[in-house]
Amino acid sequence: MNWIILIIAGLFEVGFATCLGKAKETTGNTAILWWLGFFACLSISMFLLYKATLTLPIGTAYAVWTGVGAVGTVLVGIIVFKEPAVFWRLFFLVTLIASIIGLKFVSN
Repeated sequence: MNWIILIIAGLFEVGFATCLGKAKETTGNTAILWWLGFFACLSISMFLLYKATLTLPIGTAYAVWTGVGAVGTVLVGIIVFKEPAVFWRLFFLVTLIASIIGLKFVSN
């Protein structure tokens, strides 16, 4: 169950990174809404990370949390922000995913 909580925490990390990207593109009330989304996602992500680390090793949990966030943020960047999807970027994204899966299998 804590692995699921950790993955959800990583998805909220994607949420706060996405909100940050959208906030810098907007002004006025729209920017305020994106900032509110940023702080909400940040708070939820950190709380869920804390809950997961109650039973998972901190080093593994943090690495998986940042890895899920990094993979998700890169994918959002490619899909939403139209960032380039060149071969090497995708190659290293796949190696990051493999590393996250590997950490899951070697952790108790």
